[in-house]
Amino acid sequence: MERQRVSSDRPWDPVGYSRAIRCGNVIEVAGTTAMRPGEVVEIIAPGDMYGQTKACLEIITAALAELGAGPHHVVRTRMFVTDISQWQEAGRAHGEFFGHVKPASTMLEVSAFLHPDLLIEIEATAIVD
Repeated sequence: MERQRVSSDRPWDPVGYSRAIRCGNVIEVAGTTAMRPGEVVEIIAPGDMYGQTKACLEIITAALAELGAGPHHVVRTRMFVTDISQWQEAGRAHGEFFGHVKPASTMLEVSAFLHPDLLIEIEATAIVD
């Protein structure tokens, strides 16, 4: 089966990483954080759970579009946060993208990400009809 890939344009791409991959009608979007593309680490909306969640979802939406899909194709999301007490801010942004779709969704608290200013990382699965 042919695979279509979307690069993340991040320093770790050469280790065998893609932002998203499509096999047939299934698209998997890797863990996505609020980082601008490129070699220099630049965090979007430091200290702002809502802002970072929105940035993650914008990056995910762009990757889906490159593979012929949109938010309405998403059937599953997984949100990893460093402070579960901010779940409502993450949920508010998630609802703006997926409130009408209502994918199966999970939110888990984790201890840390690659950069200490990152508050959330999101994965998504989409199925294109």
